[in-house]
Amino acid sequence: MRDGADAGRPVRRSSLRQQIADALRDEVLTGRMAAGRHFTVKEIAELYEVSATPVREALVDLAAQGLLEVEHHRGFQVRRFSESEFRSMVGARTLVVEGIFRRIATRGMREVEPAAVASVRRRAEAAAPAARAGELDVLIGHDIRFWRELTALAGNAHVAEFLDRIRMQTWVYEVPFLRARTSLEGVCWADHVELVGAVEKRDPETAQRIMEEFNDHSLALMRRPPAS
Repeated sequence: MRDGADAGRPVRRSSLRQQIADALRDEVLTGRMAAGRHFTVKEIAELYEVSATPVREALVDLAAQGLLEVEHHRGFQVRRFSESEFRSMVGARTLVVEGIFRRIATRGMREVEPAAVASVRRRAEAAAPAARAGELDVLIGHDIRFWRELTALAGNAHVAEFLDRIRMQTWVYEVPFLRARTSLEGVCWADHVELVGAVEKRDPETAQRIMEEFNDHSLALMRRPPAS
């Protein structure tokens, strides 16, 4: 759980279920709640000083997103992903995102609000420097929002939700490997802005090349031992 002043801080009552889910999702994605960690509804309720009901609902939401596993009569566990699952997720991401790029290239950007594209670019411009600097906690938040908004440009909520789940799950797998490194400066993928540029130009070939480089980078990074 989060250390320091945030630990045990009461959560405001408004949208309690969502606030708890957001807080715990952040703990899981950044590795502060490590894969395999066991906990109970009671433990989380006491931490946030709330009743068990919104906590249970929030944990069920995170389990539905594939981040937690329900342990019968025991509580919950942060899900562990295997290397084969990670590779499968990367492959699925490739297939779906390439379809999105082709759709944008065919139909153009007429159906997309300019404000939505501008927002994706802002996300990219925030994620890229965090990636280059190795600021992992900052990067994860910006990167997830970047991919969420980028894939939403296709206008299919089901596809966007599917890819959002995959991006979060791949981060859960990657973070322990990245945390083991002494420095992350220049290590993480940082071509967010270039990818947005290809989408804006309706250039699926360039977008596909960038995606292939992204996937190759992700797979190679997980194979490469941490620098001493």
